[in-house]
Amino acid sequence: MQRICVYCGSSPGADEAFAAAARRLGLLLAERDVGVVFGGGSVGLMGILADAALSAGGSVTGVIPRHLARKELAHANLTRLHIVETMHERKRLMAELSDGFIALPGGFGTLDEFAEMVTWRQLGHHDKPVALLNVSGYFDHLLAFVAHAVDQRLIRAEHRAMILADDDPTRLLQRMLEATPEAAGTDKWLDRG
Repeated sequence: MQRICVYCGSSPGADEAFAAAARRLGLLLAERDVGVVFGGGSVGLMGILADAALSAGGSVTGVIPRHLARKELAHANLTRLHIVETMHERKRLMAELSDGFIALPGGFGTLDEFAEMVTWRQLGHHDKPVALLNVSGYFDHLLAFVAHAVDQRLIRAEHRAMILADDDPTRLLQRMLEATPEAAGTDKWLDRG
């Protein structure tokens, strides 16, 4: 993997472990010579992630819509910053630039971006690994919801298996490197008629 897209909050969140995880992930990716692609902001977990990777000599590419460049304070010291016009352009370009996706704690934007990449993989639009860095159990309820949807026959078990989750960034990255694209493009419908 040459570049991994990291989705995360523009706020640091309430738990100090979130910032520590963003910092650790940024350093880990830089140490492994894996570039970071992210939302381009200098604040919150986004800024912590980018600063950590940059401080370790890593490559960091930001993609931010023009209307958010001021609100999220576009990071001024990135390897490369793409300013786009819409959120759709942002998500598309981030996906194109990346070989895999990791979500750190975040809000609706993070959830939206993560869910879209899972959906695209389910539909066979890409075969890149999609993962959750489950810091302090932040994504436990989301993972429980997905398990419930499998039980209710609204998500296939093999599509649930596409979501990699771990609380340790080193293990998570290793799992991403070992992931296979078997479920990508599998018929998503459980029942027809």
